[in-house]
Amino acid sequence: MTSRMRLEDRECPLSTTVQHVGEWWTLLILHDAFDGYTRFDQFQQNLNISTSMLTTRLKTLVADDLLERRLYQDKPARYEYVLTERGRSLRPVMVALAAWGNRHLTPQERSMILVDAASGEEVEPVLVDARTGKNLDDSEAFVFAAGPAASTAMRSRYTGSQSQRPGRVDGQ
Repeated sequence: MTSRMRLEDRECPLSTTVQHVGEWWTLLILHDAFDGYTRFDQFQQNLNISTSMLTTRLKTLVADDLLERRLYQDKPARYEYVLTERGRSLRPVMVALAAWGNRHLTPQERSMILVDAASGEEVEPVLVDARTGKNLDDSEAFVFAAGPAASTAMRSRYTGSQSQRPGRVDGQ
């Protein structure tokens, strides 16, 4: 895939993540993989995606170590695409994206919901801090800061008080 990342964004985890999963078909293929699809024809039929586009996306997902290509038939050679550990670690991200979408729909408009597998009850996913259990939706309690590997530019971005950040007025 051609890189669309700006030079200054190369160290930003959001930018690098979007480079791996930010393409429309990529997210849909991963969604199907989480639903148990593994074969080329299953992805193609379910998504109604062209052969060339699916081939390109699957190659990228394999190169990015999100899917593994495995031979399941010798003659003729046939392959399946299975989530890797790295790919499986994207599940909370996919759940969060779906929950965000559902949050903006009425219950009658939702075509897919997340349910407890044992009880069948609908669940509402939230992101929380593992240490404190606090909900991460609170933009006042949780902010981004420069990490140990941050460049001078990244450190500069996150230096100063909260009220000096873009989009914030008088400490709001």
